[in-house]
Amino acid sequence: MLRVTSKYLAIILLAGLPVPGFGQASQFRPSAMRSDVVATSEEALFPTASVNELSIPHVQMPIMAPELALHALQSRDEQQNAGLRSYTDETLVMAELLDTSQRGAFELQRSFVAPRSLSFKPLSFTGDAFVKSNVIVRLLQSEVDYVTKGDPEQEALTATNYKFSYKGDQDLDGRAVHVFQVKPRHKRPGLFKGRIYLDASTGSLVRSEGTVVKSPSFFIRKIEFVQDYADVDHFTLPVHLHSTAWARFVGRAVVDVFHRQYQAQPLNASLALDRGLAGQP
Repeated sequence: MLRVTSKYLAIILLAGLPVPGFGQASQFRPSAMRSDVVATSEEALFPTASVNELSIPHVQMPIMAPELALHALQSRDEQQNAGLRSYTDETLVMAELLDTSQRGAFELQRSFVAPRSLSFKPLSFTGDAFVKSNVIVRLLQSEVDYVTKGDPEQEALTATNYKFSYKGDQDLDGRAVHVFQVKPRHKRPGLFKGRIYLDASTGSLVRSEGTVVKSPSFFIRKIEFVQDYADVDHFTLPVHLHSTAWARFVGRAVVDVFHRQYQAQPLNASLALDRGLAGQP
């Protein structure tokens, strides 16, 4: 799951984008919400939210060589998948069909328990009912389906799946980062062509961006995305996704996903709590 949410959410979220008259009803069933008002920005629904408030204050440390940063990324990913027991967050999904000016915004609570349990609790919805049921709800169901049925090893940022080419260092929002171009070794759904940005001191993933190399659906012609991440309680988690899909019949669909108020529980803390509740030393 973590390999998915920390690197490939853009691909998953737009994989099930429908066109009118096609597709089956989603298994994700949110309760009825208001649909008469459209929120126009992330601040409108998350008035105190900020990507930066999820970030641990940055202290400059010695710069890694690019190849060490890439190795650190893969080591951190393995440790995270082995060490994170669960998390919750507040999620805001904003979607718009640009050609028809239909929009919607859905606020939810997301809960993940390793290795294959993901659920959403609806909190509020504003906007167009068509966007809610045919874009956002299907988007959420796609993520749930992938967590329960997908194969993260086939899409991980590893040398088995990708070729990495160093493109230099730069400053990204005040952080020194190493930039790598990534090219997939296979043309299959879930892989992308683009760039990743690694913290030059820790190897932590800061941003990924690019284009999906193989459409997950006949109705999707192209998907582009940019996704930002933050280190939360020693785990790297997504905080903002911006993606655009070019779909047949309905045109361009733009999706923004914001995450805030993460509550992460490491596996060792979870085991200690379980032992305490059971009265074991």
